[in-house]
Amino acid sequence: MAGDQLESTRLALRDAVAQAERAAELARLLDAAQAKIADAERASAEANTLRERLEQAEKGLAAAQAAEEKLRRDLAEQRYQAEVARWKLSSVQVARWSRLGDAIKTGKSNPVRLARGLRGAAKPAKRPVAPKRQPIPVTKKTDRQVPGASFQATTSTRIIGGASVKLKPFRVPTGPNTRPHLTAAVVAEPHAEALLRYEWRQTAGFTPGDFARALSAEIPHLLLVESVTGGPWADEVREAGPALRALLAWCAERGIRTVFWHTHGEVGRFAAAASLFEHVVSALPGTVKEWGATLAAREPEPGRRPPSLGLLPFAVQPRVHNPLPLAGDRFDRVLTLAELLPDHLAYPDVLTSYRWPRAVYCPPGTEPWRMAELAACGTPITPVNPAEPVAATPSQAGPPAPPDALALSADDRRAHVALRQSYAAGTMSQKVDDLLGAVGLPSARATLNISVILIDRGDLDHALAQVAPQKGVVQLVVLSDAPDAAERARAAMPDRVDVAARRTESGLTLGGMLNRALDLCEGDLVAVMDGRDLYGEHYLTDLARPFLFTTADIVGKAAYFAHMRDVAATVLRQPSAEYSYLPEVSGATLLARRTVLRGIGFADVSEGWDEVLMRQCRADGIKVFSADRYGYVCVRDRDRWLLGAARLVDYGPPEPHALV
Repeated sequence: MAGDQLESTRLALRDAVAQAERAAELARLLDAAQAKIADAERASAEANTLRERLEQAEKGLAAAQAAEEKLRRDLAEQRYQAEVARWKLSSVQVARWSRLGDAIKTGKSNPVRLARGLRGAAKPAKRPVAPKRQPIPVTKKTDRQVPGASFQATTSTRIIGGASVKLKPFRVPTGPNTRPHLTAAVVAEPHAEALLRYEWRQTAGFTPGDFARALSAEIPHLLLVESVTGGPWADEVREAGPALRALLAWCAERGIRTVFWHTHGEVGRFAAAASLFEHVVSALPGTVKEWGATLAAREPEPGRRPPSLGLLPFAVQPRVHNPLPLAGDRFDRVLTLAELLPDHLAYPDVLTSYRWPRAVYCPPGTEPWRMAELAACGTPITPVNPAEPVAATPSQAGPPAPPDALALSADDRRAHVALRQSYAAGTMSQKVDDLLGAVGLPSARATLNISVILIDRGDLDHALAQVAPQKGVVQLVVLSDAPDAAERARAAMPDRVDVAARRTESGLTLGGMLNRALDLCEGDLVAVMDGRDLYGEHYLTDLARPFLFTTADIVGKAAYFAHMRDVAATVLRQPSAEYSYLPEVSGATLLARRTVLRGIGFADVSEGWDEVLMRQCRADGIKVFSADRYGYVCVRDRDRWLLGAARLVDYGPPEPHALV
């Protein structure tokens, strides 16, 4: 009897613990929902304020357009009345009685002239045509200007070896920016402006004569002035002129932080102007010591403190330095840097040239930032100078052979590794984070934290080994039948990763389980990984990168490697599907924004859930982007479907080809 009571008590206690766990999870979800509601309310209030300001601006614009239209109508009417007056005068002058009177007046003292004049006046004369009222010209409404709209490539022709080659210019994106809450006034040359324009709401183009009017429309939080050598501010920066002092005084009155950015030129040339700023940063690490000595030797002006000193080096800007290709194939030649970037190119045209050739030779001494930008655009950098002849043996005499598929594949792999390294060295967003922290401004921006939903296919250790080395993962949700899945997952994953495990249920489809797992996800992005397949250690880092330079809500792979064990064959599916917006990607490579994925949900099916998801994306207009081919291998015993649109790579293991 006592044993039964003890057993019933144990069961009741177990149920109570389970209910407590569910209650705790519900409480956590409720707190998270309330926090999101509060954030949404704050965002709504800010949106309402911005909407009111926009409405006022639109009303002012409408009033100005109405006044302009009225002036245009008045001007057209005045022009018409002037034409009518000239027509009336001409009509009077050609009338017969008017011409007779003129003849009599001029010939009254000369009978011969009088007779000739009367004879001419008697002839009929052509009367002028009455003017017609012309329609009022209507001004064509142009689209509202957005940042970057005037910063576009203009040169589409390159001259190589005396031959003209035409290419389609790269379209520089116009938005959005990384920190919409922050406004910066920037005086910079095109290269620096391209690096900074996506980091905040940027005001540029103001001059020494109109800065007060231009900046009063939206008071900036920060003024950043580069060591410019051209443009309206060049003399002011070189001589610490009165307009620069007035600009800094205007900023001081409003509590605006001021930063001088040294990017090129001698330190002493800009020391006088830099000493007027609150902060001095240099893009050249080798000049920091010289700047320190120069600023320490200068006595600050009365009422000014010596500026602080820091670094803001050039770095990759994902919005413009990315592997998005130009239209058409690459130019099938290796070019020198001088051939690729002639001096006359503006920086938007430089961004086009970066993406153009098959490879580029960069001579020793090339600036590291230039090589990083080239690598970030996916262009291989070769150590071989194409301008230098290569000694050939007699058997190799003759024209050089075109590169074979293996050589091109090796170039592609090297280019992908270089791209990854250029981003790993730090993007401009990360450098600006450091700058804002140094000057005391908030650097908050959207993150790309990832929650992973892992589907265990029977080999949990293999599946966990694919996720454990990934960077950027904050949460792992395992769908597994293993009774100790949670413990094994916690042991395999780093301490920073929150782990949850869910057992499969007989009444649920795979899509239903994915929906339950999705409800637990808290990361900004959600990845679905299949335990059967192979994932490289850089898989998620590479896959998340397109969110920095595209407007896609879902990223995956339509070009990827596949391995079939029955014939030990490795194939490459859809090799031309890299870096493009496509109708669908593989479900085992899915990485999506959590909010978007929750809005769509997974279909309640076990097979083909990814195909249904892609159809829903097409129906809802959700953009899907296919990333690079590397870092993932679809592994099957046999699957004839994988052979469609595929190219045989090798008979052997896939790792050397796919996991770079």
